[in-house]
Amino acid sequence: MSSPQNPQYGDDPASGQQWSQQPPPPPPPYQPPYPQPQRQGAQVLSIIGFVCAAVALLFIPILFGIAGIVLGIVGHVRGESLGKWAAVASGVTMVLGMVIGYLVLRSMAA
Repeated sequence: MSSPQNPQYGDDPASGQQWSQQPPPPPPPYQPPYPQPQRQGAQVLSIIGFVCAAVALLFIPILFGIAGIVLGIVGHVRGESLGKWAAVASGVTMVLGMVIGYLVLRSMAA
């Protein structure tokens, strides 16, 4: 046993007896700081984003492409699983629509 000035862990310095202590509880399981909400229903914003992507291929690609990107991102933030894909599809079809428009205008000028 140690001296009263330096008691060992678990020793009661006043009585000189050892007292039992329960081990601390285990830490809670890890949880991500911001869990992504998952919606169980219609993915309205993502679907409208895909429609804008399809329209952007042939009509006013800069307008409908940006609208589809914004709708896809907002849908993704709200927990729609297809939101990011709607944004990507809108971006790709916006670029393709501009290339197609350029080629059409170039062939008409020739």
